[in-house]
Amino acid sequence: MLVFHPRRKPQTGAPLIVVLHGCGQDGADFAAQTGWIMMAEELGIPLVLPVQVTANHRNRCFNWYRPMDVGRGQGEALSIRQMVRHASREFGSDRRRVFILGLSAGGAMAAAMLAAYPAVFAAGAVVAGMPVGAASTSPMALLRMHRADPFSTRIGLAAAVRARTAPRGHQPWPRLSIWQGERDRTVDPENAEILAAQWAELHGCAHEPSSETTPIPQARHRVWARRGVAAVELWTLPEMGHGFPIAAGLGRAGPWVLEAGVSAVRHITAFWGIAVGRD
Repeated sequence: MLVFHPRRKPQTGAPLIVVLHGCGQDGADFAAQTGWIMMAEELGIPLVLPVQVTANHRNRCFNWYRPMDVGRGQGEALSIRQMVRHASREFGSDRRRVFILGLSAGGAMAAAMLAAYPAVFAAGAVVAGMPVGAASTSPMALLRMHRADPFSTRIGLAAAVRARTAPRGHQPWPRLSIWQGERDRTVDPENAEILAAQWAELHGCAHEPSSETTPIPQARHRVWARRGVAAVELWTLPEMGHGFPIAAGLGRAGPWVLEAGVSAVRHITAFWGIAVGRD
């Protein structure tokens, strides 16, 4: 567990953000390159940076598909939950404003955390990640990364999430921001469409998005809303490969951190309601 503490002391009741790196990445470097460190400084919000170790995975990927690591109360999911609890106490965070995001395997793990602990997180973001329940073994994970499940249904997808946690009754599910490059050759872009359908179904949204815009030429933005509140958003970037999108002025390009003309950090924090989105 690494923690980023902004120079300006976070106010009691400030939000808390959990950032999950991708395979082969370092948690601190990933947070800096993507712009999360700069944004945390700007907003005075602490970050929790879980770091995978080679003892758990030789490529330092979060084990987003292993039942023993994504189940509530066990494995890596429990470890991340404990980090959130510890950091929330240390910083006096608003427990109604805890957020989680990740890239690739970290993105899939972020979705798994939202499923296992929906009462802990207000919202999340998945960049080039996977739907919850897409795989339970390493061979199946590799297959679904390269070829999304063509037979998934909205009802079945939502059931896979509900199976990960205690019955929620009428309690709301965390809201979700999804980002995907259409030139991704590591994760089939169709997985982002499936992930959006999964969480739109959980929120009781219609099949078709409530709105669709092209805010800039490099991005297509769809939103699924219920009762006027955006529950799920999906950004698809036609010219981007596998990676986390950044724009000039916030973050720096590196392995799997890509200059895309749009800042995921700014738009994600705006979607969460803790900052104003701008590029």
